[in-house]
Amino acid sequence: MSFWRYYIPFETIVIRETQRYTRIWVQTIVPPAITMTLYFVIFGSLIGRRIGEMGGVPFVDYIAPGIIMMAVITNAYSNVVSSFFGAKFQRHIEEILVAPVPNWVIILGYVAGGVGRGLLVGLVVTIVASFFVSFRIHNLAVVVSVVALTSVLFALGGLINAIFAKKFDDISIVPTFILTPLTYLGGVFYTISMLPEFWQKVSLVNPILYMVNAFRYGFLGQSDVPLAVAYGLIIGFIVVLFCFCLWLINRGTGIRS
Repeated sequence: MSFWRYYIPFETIVIRETQRYTRIWVQTIVPPAITMTLYFVIFGSLIGRRIGEMGGVPFVDYIAPGIIMMAVITNAYSNVVSSFFGAKFQRHIEEILVAPVPNWVIILGYVAGGVGRGLLVGLVVTIVASFFVSFRIHNLAVVVSVVALTSVLFALGGLINAIFAKKFDDISIVPTFILTPLTYLGGVFYTISMLPEFWQKVSLVNPILYMVNAFRYGFLGQSDVPLAVAYGLIIGFIVVLFCFCLWLINRGTGIRS
């Protein structure tokens, strides 16, 4: 009952966040679609023909789930980090925090906005991919649940980044030096079975590997990691990051000057 009591403020934040990125869709939706199209053209159509198959399927089919997931991760993260930091920078975050609304509702509102953008971009990239890939979905429930949970996870990550950020440069440090390397090394373009045994074990430390492979399992029915482990890791991270976000906002970290 407590959630429905605060549904209107939650809905208000979600609508504002949604309008924020749909109003400038040329900057938020089109660029990822163009970038991912280039990935399919270069890595799929051109290089993929030389590589042939990977994991028993055409190379372009193998990398398609990873490319879609990469777009979802990037946009879910960037939407929240830029929006929340913008609210801090423009000094209107205080108007939300002093309202009679629990902080967990505020977190859910921002996260829902990031998830919306991540899923929308993922859908657009999937449509683009359909021109290059013959999609066959092995398990639709896995596809939908993994992409939704992953969007939630990285939206929370973007919120944490925004909380600690003190200037605009700070919101690009994590995506540039942490998120992008982990994504490219997360099995998007290859199977870890191709790596030496030592590097296979190192790759298993990368959490994005589990998300990409779980998503790939939903399409192709194959994964480098156990599906149950991937779900456990994603859900576990969501719980930890949500609790951490709530603790930070309750303390006023990065907000009270």
